[in-house]
Parts: sequence; structure tokens; C-alpha cells
Amino acid sequence: MSDSEKPKSPMEPMFLPGVENNPQPSAYLDSIRMMQASGAEYPQIWHMFAFKPEATTHLARFTQEMLREPGPLSPGVRELIAAYTSARNHCPF
Repeated sequence: MSDSEKPKSPMEPMFLPGVENNPQPSAYLDSIRMMQASGAEYPQIWHMFAFKPEATTHLARFTQEMLREPGPLSPGVRELIAAYTSARNHCPF
């Protein structure tokens, strides 16, 4: 059996089960469920966003602005830095 044929294993649980197990209805919860159903990995920060969607609106807006708005580095370079940092932290990007 090749690697592409092997069934995908579930992601490791977060260190915050109270957050991971208590999502609120939101687009983040919908995204988590879709990714889980497909067996794909996803950023676990989505659990924080789903736990308190109203509190994370500003963080999500900040992240998008920092990665994609005009700045001294192109959006592509900023994405590359974020992907590299995530890889160094053993975190899917």
C-alpha cells in the first residue's frame, strides 16, 4: 500500500480540551467539521476561533491585514515566512 493509499490518521488533540470540545456555531466550526470529515489537517487555532468567534474577529482581521495589505514585503514573502515559522514549530500552515 502506497503512502497516498493509507488512511489518514486524525490530528493530535489540542492541549485545551475545554476549548476544542466547546465550539460555538460559526464559520470556523463549519470549517473544522468539513476538514475533519475529509481527514485533512487544519490550523488548530480554528478551535480558538470557534470557541469564542466574537472575540477572535479582531485577531482574524489583524492576521489578514498583516499578511495581505500593502507593506515593505510582498504578501507572498510574508506567507513564506509564516509557513517557514509554522514548519519550525511543527505546526501545519
